[in-house]
Amino acid sequence: MPVYNEAATVHASAERVLRQSFVHELIIVNDASTDGTADVLDTFTDERVRVLHHDVNQGKGAALRTGFAAATGVYVGVQDADLEYNPADLARLLVPLDEGLADVVFGSRFLAGDAHRVLYFWHSLGNKFLTLISNATTNLNLTDMETCYKVFRRELIQSITIEENRFGFEPEITVKVARSGARIYEVGVSYAGRSYEDGKKIGWKDGFSAVRCIVKYGWKVKRKR
Repeated sequence: MPVYNEAATVHASAERVLRQSFVHELIIVNDASTDGTADVLDTFTDERVRVLHHDVNQGKGAALRTGFAAATGVYVGVQDADLEYNPADLARLLVPLDEGLADVVFGSRFLAGDAHRVLYFWHSLGNKFLTLISNATTNLNLTDMETCYKVFRRELIQSITIEENRFGFEPEITVKVARSGARIYEVGVSYAGRSYEDGKKIGWKDGFSAVRCIVKYGWKVKRKR
């Protein structure tokens, strides 16, 4: 769980994760928050919680890199601290892994009939465009490349070098798991998206960064092959 300035929601988000019977450990990486998040994290007493701190803010990708390296479970998943995703949905993402069908499972906000908060048209269009060009690069048929929910076999995610420090993690990891030959599945999840008034952080600049990452890592991996 990467965290930056989520003092208002991180406790509730972590508690929702810890209520899931399949959770072996919850690694929370505080990316140098300045709003009291660190004080909230100090209140956790559940032995499954491990809190790691960055001295300098680096971004979501950097926080995930730290968390993945510290993970010890059979599977490793990503959970944001902002209450947009419901941890109960992770049980469905585990099914293809437990059945030996998949190495990584994406949770799609655009599959099935799960509940979704209705918000920004341009964000939805942007997500579909980024998924389209990612699919064209990787030859996958994902519906939601930018989803937070991704669950990996631990040995897979720990074998991949994550270079992006910010939100470029999503397109980077998609390209790299596709090129690794990993078996990828997708499962529908619910989504309670935040507005900018609620604290949403991603913006249009991150969209341009995602395009850059798709081109960069798609080209880099192809050249290595």
